Amino acid sequence: MAIAMGWHKPDNVAGSSAPAIMVGLFVATGGLLFGYDTGTINGILSMPAFIDQFNTGYVDTTSQTRAIAPSQTAIIVAILSAGTAVGALLGAPAADTLGRRISLVIAIGVFCFGVIFQICADAIPMLLVGRFFAGVGVGAVSLLVPLYQSEMAPKWIRGTLVCAYQLSITIGLLTASAVNIGVKDISNASAYRIPIGLQFSWAVVLALGILVLPETPRYLIKRGQNDAAALSLSRLRRLDITHPALLEELAEIQANHDYEMSLGPESYRDIFLGEPHLGRRTLTGCGLQMLQQLTGINFIMYYGTTFFHGANVDSPFLISLITNIINVFSTIPGLFVVETWGRRNLLMIGAAGMAICQLTIAIFASVVRNSEGEIASKILIIFLSFFIFFYAASWGPVCWVVTAEIFPLKVRAKAMSVSTASNWLLNFGIAYGTPYMVSPGAGYADMGSRVFYVWGAFCLLAGLFVYCMVYETSKISLEQIDEMYERVDYAWNSKKFEPSWSFQQLRDEGFADSGIPPAEHELQPSVTGSSATESIQTIHTDSAHGDNRSEEDKIIQQMGLGNVEFSY
Repeated sequence: MAIAMGWHKPDNVAGSSAPAIMVGLFVATGGLLFGYDTGTINGILSMPAFIDQFNTGYVDTTSQTRAIAPSQTAIIVAILSAGTAVGALLGAPAADTLGRRISLVIAIGVFCFGVIFQICADAIPMLLVGRFFAGVGVGAVSLLVPLYQSEMAPKWIRGTLVCAYQLSITIGLLTASAVNIGVKDISNASAYRIPIGLQFSWAVVLALGILVLPETPRYLIKRGQNDAAALSLSRLRRLDITHPALLEELAEIQANHDYEMSLGPESYRDIFLGEPHLGRRTLTGCGLQMLQQLTGINFIMYYGTTFFHGANVDSPFLISLITNIINVFSTIPGLFVVETWGRRNLLMIGAAGMAICQLTIAIFASVVRNSEGEIASKILIIFLSFFIFFYAASWGPVCWVVTAEIFPLKVRAKAMSVSTASNWLLNFGIAYGTPYMVSPGAGYADMGSRVFYVWGAFCLLAGLFVYCMVYETSKISLEQIDEMYERVDYAWNSKKFEPSWSFQQLRDEGFADSGIPPAEHELQPSVTGSSATESIQTIHTDSAHGDNRSEEDKIIQQMGLGNVEFSY
């Protein structure tokens, strides 16, 4: 499958990556929940049936028609993002306590609970309650999906699988846009209840599918369940549980985790003050997630239909559908080049492209003063399409890749939850503040298309941030990323990094669990940190001296997998 899509597994990688790829792609479809919800509210806000039901007497001063007040529109859209921030923060303790897999199922259940409230709502307060709970579920999913993917994927295709989460978000947006076009002319409440209710379909399928998937080996190692970790990795790599490559990977995960734990406790304080350079990593993750929102993408995704209508663009629902089609297909190039071009290059190219498009729109809007002519509409649509292309191929997926990779196992869930919550907090601010920035009338800024000056400036800042702060993490394992942060001082030098040691070697050479070399006379041979190759050599030596145990038994004993049953 991977070869057919243009990727080729390295020859030195044992086993099959197909199970891990299929699991990663299936879990990635959790992005449909957020994408579809975002696309649904984008169209629903402009539906006559929705306005008739939820209008509280506000009249649009421009068109002299009944509408949802900008302040009400802002809270209806933004309350989802408030819930997602809460969900992202709650997802970390759940992931560390219950596991990545079960936490995903619970998050989907909370999302469905929120959908029920939205379907039953006949006034804005009940609608807000439903959107908040749906947001809690979406926020937890946005943390848990990249976390699950990064911990189970082979390193050679890890970035691509995490990118698939963003692809699912775009597919959800496109699906919602198509559904909205199909129901927008229905004159009763079915116009908005049908698209909201359809969210149940995939949520249920996803939850049932996740129940049969394996837990990530890294989480099981973290919980001290070595036997279960071996079985999980065996399923994901399609290798026998005694295969040297599988034992080697398990031993390195275990050694890395032991080393991390020796440096201090796994607390929220540690993600800012811990070593190696956890504060820098947390700043990188939070900065990327916030700047992703400040590119202005969700201004288009949340308010695109309403904005196009206000800019006198013909067929705003159709234009919104077209931009979502561009969004889906533009994500695909990013999947192919994220491993070959690297994370840094893709992010910087994307930031430059987005800035050019945003500033072009803003400058043109300033020159023509939001002209209502056909040329103004075409310029807006063309450069927005290019902006969406650059975003979808770079910042959309790659931000999730980087934040899923740069944190050590000890604090990965906690650090990812903080960085993901920063994404949703900015999402909330933009969703709530945008109507006040672009709407005409007393008390509003009436910026119109000139709001793209703001987004363009942040795109320039995003490119500079990537150059200074984002380390290149492609083609190395999650454990080797720790070494890179120890040895490489500046992000722009990270592309030259080559791993020189493993955490197993630290222990093989006699380093204590604290990471401090003991006195030479205290050095003792270490079995638990031995690589699989050294374990096999020891076994052959034992056999030569008359030890009659089977090689499988000896490998298992030395790797701490004594209770595993050979039923794979």
